[in-house]
Amino acid sequence: MKTTRDRLIHLHRCRGITRRILRRIIYHDPTLNQIYTMSSPQISNLFSLPPDNASLFYSEIHNTKIQMQITNDNARYSIVTIVDDSYPPMLKTIKDPPLVLYAVGKLSLLTQTPSLSVIGTRNPSPEAMRKIELLVKPLILNDWLIISGMAKGIDSYAHTIALGNIGNTIAVLGGGFHHIYPKQNTPLFKRISEKGLVISEYPPDTPPKKYHFPERNRIISGLSFGTLVIEAKERSGTLITVDQALDQGREVYAVPGSPLIPQTRGCHKMIQEGAKLVFNPLDIMEDWEAIGIHLAQTEK
Repeated sequence: MKTTRDRLIHLHRCRGITRRILRRIIYHDPTLNQIYTMSSPQISNLFSLPPDNASLFYSEIHNTKIQMQITNDNARYSIVTIVDDSYPPMLKTIKDPPLVLYAVGKLSLLTQTPSLSVIGTRNPSPEAMRKIELLVKPLILNDWLIISGMAKGIDSYAHTIALGNIGNTIAVLGGGFHHIYPKQNTPLFKRISEKGLVISEYPPDTPPKKYHFPERNRIISGLSFGTLVIEAKERSGTLITVDQALDQGREVYAVPGSPLIPQTRGCHKMIQEGAKLVFNPLDIMEDWEAIGIHLAQTEK
C-alpha cells in the first residue's frame, strides 16, 4: 500500500477485526505500516484479539484478492476516508465516525448545509405522504439536503419527494451497492445515484445484515443538523436513529397525528420526552437560523 489512506481502505476491508480494533491499530501506529510486518501471535497479543480472529486478520492482510477487489471498486465508485479533505466535517465529530465510506453520485453533497434527516416507519399511514409534502417539500425548495436510509415507507417517500422537486438527497445504505435492500428500491437507488448521492460504510459486495441497519443510523443522524420523524410506532426501529441524534447533540423533531392510528404513537411519545413538535417547516428553519448555522461553522 502506497499511502496511509490506501492502507486504511485495505485494513477496513479485512475480516477478523472490528471498527474498535481498527481504531486501536490507528492509535498505535497512525501510519498503519507496522501491522503489515507483524505475525499473527503479535497481532493477537498487542491488540487483545482472540487467536482465531488474529489468524483470520493476518491472512486477510496478505490476501492479494482483497487488493484486487479494492482496485475494481475504486474504478466504479468513490471511496472517502476519514483522513480525506472531502470527509464531511459534521460526521467527523460523532463518537463513532465511519472510517471509510463508499459513494456513488455527487460527492459535494457530503458537505452541503443545511441538511435534515427524514425518517419513519416502513408501514406509513395514508396521510404520511401529505405530511412530507407539507413539511419537507418547502425545505427542499429552500435548498435543504434531505438524508434518509432508502428503506420502505417514509425513507423512500422522502427521497422521492426530494428528487421530484429537483432537490438534493443522500441515501445511507445498510449494505453494499451490489445488494440493494429492499430489492424493490433498486430503481430508486439508480435515480439517487444519478441525481443525488448514495453512501455506505460497507464494501460494495457486502450483503445487508440485520445489525447493519442500526449501525448505519448513526451516519444518517450524524450527517444532519436535525432529524425529523414523520411517523413511528411506539416500539419502532426509527427510535434508534432518534437516540443516535440525541447522543450526537442534534435536533430532534416529531410530527403529531391522530391518536387513533399506531403510526403516530412513537412521535407522541417522543414529544412527551422533549422532541420538538413540528407542524410547520418554519419550526425547523428558525432553529437552523438560530443555532444550526453556528454549529455547522464550528464543525468545519
